[in-house]
Amino acid sequence: MKEIIEILLVEDNPSDVKLAMRAFEKNNLANKVQVLRDGEEALEYLFGTGRYAGKTDRVRPKVILLDLKLPIIDGHEVLKRIKSDPQTQMIPVVVMTSSTYEKDLVESYQLGVNSYVQKPVDFEQFIEAVRQLGLYWLLVNKVPYTNE
Repeated sequence: MKEIIEILLVEDNPSDVKLAMRAFEKNNLANKVQVLRDGEEALEYLFGTGRYAGKTDRVRPKVILLDLKLPIIDGHEVLKRIKSDPQTQMIPVVVMTSSTYEKDLVESYQLGVNSYVQKPVDFEQFIEAVRQLGLYWLLVNKVPYTNE
């Protein structure tokens, strides 16, 4: 049986990954998280190409937490590709970014993001924001598909 990956965390900042994983661990969600460090790897994982070609252990996540400032392929391009492909467009995507630019917010919604969250600078607020996101998108939100 495949391991269930409920959260795909696409984040290149090691400190933010560590904080997010701590919040997931506190809420018993950490074993259901796949962390990817750049936009290219995220797309390869989701579409089964590149380093994930032929791998049968990939599963569709229930939610993608996506940073915008990513190496190789930025978050907006990742979002655009996810939302423009029929096999991934129904996966909820939450942008989690430190960007304060209105243009990033507007572009994200134009590309089909489901939610946009500015990362809190405060440690405890960051932990709480990740906890709430995880609980909402995994327990409250309903999606029109299941992992098989």
